[in-house]
Amino acid sequence: MVVRTWRSMQERYNLIGSKCKTCGTVYFPARSVCPECRRKGELEDYKLNGKGKVYTYSVVYAAPKDFEKQSPYVIGIVELEEGTKITSQIDCEPEEVKIGMPVEATFRKIREDGCDGVISYGYKFVPTEQ
Repeated sequence: MVVRTWRSMQERYNLIGSKCKTCGTVYFPARSVCPECRRKGELEDYKLNGKGKVYTYSVVYAAPKDFEKQSPYVIGIVELEEGTKITSQIDCEPEEVKIGMPVEATFRKIREDGCDGVISYGYKFVPTEQ
């Protein structure tokens, strides 16, 4: 069995980013250099808790080829509790989404690739009550 490159991407499956030990800033996806501290900063892997709120969003009606079956769907920017922002699909009906709505990361089907129907998984955000 061939291991696909995307299966080794920790940020896709575990929301692994990085945190600077010097200034405390959290980044996603992970970085090798802290833009704030430059060479003085020391970054370490950091697992984000996946909880946040909708910062902004848009409803996609004219979807790209691989996402046509999902249309209409919501894509948005989620501000996580750790302070970083992530662009992601928000798994809810378009009329339900609101700015400031509490959401949480979950592991879901993203799309099917090619005529063989290989399924790609990753994170999406779902509404929660906080």
